Amino acid sequence: MSDDNLTTAQRLAGDFAPKLADLTDNVLFADVWERPELSQRDRSLVTVSSLVTSGSTEQLVGHLRRAKANGLTEEELAEAIIHLAFYAGWPKAMSAVKVVRTVFADND
Repeated sequence: MSDDNLTTAQRLAGDFAPKLADLTDNVLFADVWERPELSQRDRSLVTVSSLVTSGSTEQLVGHLRRAKANGLTEEELAEAIIHLAFYAGWPKAMSAVKVVRTVFADND
């Protein structure tokens, strides 16, 4: 299969941990993300918040793109990060702002 036909999970982990890629594609994104109890927008806000609080800036990039596609604005994400600074810590919030700026600059 060419790289163009691979999912993000398959590109990131498929050669090393194919089961992880499979679970990501078929459980996390095909099942959990599709459950109707939360909107895609709400799931993006929860996910971005979790990634900010854990300092997972590498994963934050893709989820910020998804959050934007799911209707979250730059202003809403900034407000979430301001709020999280008091719960997750200033360094994590400042690191997240750097990532948000880069992602939104790339997508404009």
